[in-house]
Parts: sequence; C-alpha cells; structure tokens
Amino acid sequence: MPQNATPVVDFWFDPACPWAWMTSRWMDEVAAQRDVDVRWHVMSLAVLNEGRDDLPERYRELMTSAWAAVRVVIAAQRDHGDGVVKPLYDALGTRIHPGGRSDNEAIIAEALAEVGLPAELAAVAGTTDVDDLLRASHTEGISLVGTDVGTPVVAIDGVGYFGPVVTPAPTGDAALALFDGLVAMTKVPGFYELKRSRTAGPQF
Repeated sequence: MPQNATPVVDFWFDPACPWAWMTSRWMDEVAAQRDVDVRWHVMSLAVLNEGRDDLPERYRELMTSAWAAVRVVIAAQRDHGDGVVKPLYDALGTRIHPGGRSDNEAIIAEALAEVGLPAELAAVAGTTDVDDLLRASHTEGISLVGTDVGTPVVAIDGVGYFGPVVTPAPTGDAALALFDGLVAMTKVPGFYELKRSRTAGPQF
C-alpha cells in the first residue's frame, strides 16, 4: 500500500456486545482525527454460538435476544444502503450500553425513529427473513479471524483481528497510537495473537 493511501477499516459488530461498543467509540475517535475509510458491518454472536450446549443459561438467553437487533440492522442496510448501518448502530448501542436497557422492542422502535427509518423494519426482528444476508455478513468478517473469537472484528486493508478489546475507549493521541499499533501488526504476516486477562468491565 502506498504510504499516503487512505487505510480501509472494516468493522464488524454485534449491537449486543459491550466490548464491540467500546471499540467502536475508539474507532470514531480515530476517524475524527485521521483520514480513514471506515466501513461498518454486522456480525452475530447468536450465529457464532449456534449449536453450543456449554453456554451458561444467562448467556444463552442473551444470544436468543441478540437476534433481533442484528436482523433489523441488516434489513435496514438491504433497503436503505450502507450509510444507515452506523447511525442505526449508534442509536441502538447508546440505549443498550451506556443506557443500560434491555427492552428490545422499545429500543429498536426508538432507534429506527431516531435515524428516520421506517418503523416497519422492526417486524423483521422475530423472523428469519434476512438471516441469509446476516449470515453472509457474519461469515465475511469471521472468515478473516476464525471461529474461536468474538466481536468486534476489525480489518485494516483486508487484514483482520478480533479486537482490540479496550476500556475505556482511548481518545486523542492515545486513540491514534493504538490505531498505528494495529496497523503495524497487520504488516507482520505471521502475527496472530496478543492477549491478557481482563480485570475491568466496559467503562461507557
């Protein structure tokens, strides 16, 4: 890639994931300061965890409810284009994460209204009508990193990683330093993993 080329960042998220939300706030900070082309995509923790019998009951319930929002985002993207994905994610995520809400039906209705999308899109939440599109978007992201990870998946110029998982979301120069570090990682073909145990939860 030429030195002055604009990095293309593909970001896969599930609106239900607080860690993806934290990473998306960091990505917003980077995009506000740096010339980057950020493209937002849906992945699904519910799809990722299908068929797993070892999930705790509480997490299994979360996976069941997590279908609704991703289906609505995918339907909105299908009907209204890529440009609605990020605003709708922001509207959903603000209510779910810093808002601390779990009333899916109201969250989706309010988010659609905030973004100016038809209320009728909410009807897809409880159907499988867009699941083929959802699975295709999910597969595109997860194929870059493998199935033993979660969300978010961030790819820079086609090289993807799970994460970064970070709290609180870095701002200012710290946000750019983390981005530059991730860019450097993508330049090392054999680099696969860097991890430590989390000692703090998401700080919205």
